[in-house]
Amino acid sequence: MKDINVKEYRSADYPIDDMFLDRWSPRSFAEKEVDDETLMSVFEAARWSPSASNKQPWRFIIAKTAEDREKFHSFIMDGNLAWCTKAPVLAVIVSDTEAGGSHGFDTGTAWGYLALQAMKSGLITHAMGGFYRDKAREVLNIPEQFDIQAVIAIGYQDEKEKLAEVFQERELPSSRRPVAESVMEGEFKG
Repeated sequence: MKDINVKEYRSADYPIDDMFLDRWSPRSFAEKEVDDETLMSVFEAARWSPSASNKQPWRFIIAKTAEDREKFHSFIMDGNLAWCTKAPVLAVIVSDTEAGGSHGFDTGTAWGYLALQAMKSGLITHAMGGFYRDKAREVLNIPEQFDIQAVIAIGYQDEKEKLAEVFQERELPSSRRPVAESVMEGEFKG
């Protein structure tokens, strides 16, 4: 299902570049290494994301070797561990709280740039919130001034049939609510 027709599952309310619809978060990773040039290009894209006062609060801790990935596996929750162990690269994204109130916002933007560049490079990404932050902080020696935002699996997509059956039915691009439900004019309307 690597050649899924995203348009069967997603459509925009207004004209946008196809890359925004084409990027989604598969779980089926091929056991194929990502070369350093391609991998670093996704972090290069993140580097150029907008940043309040150019403080660039994001940092990435990556695991490319089997030994480093095992360290990451120690703090990923079982529901995510069930599919992410085949990903050749895992990354923890953190934000420097000393950069000010927008550190999480800016770091999320860096993740978005990374995800889009990965898709343009033929890679897939899947961000996870299901992990033990305290354990990640301990295992990776992350200083207290950094908020731990997410774990990201990075690699090449594989067939959904290689996933456990419970994940196969979810291995599709998700839709989004209409833009009219997210944009309010003049004041909050909920």
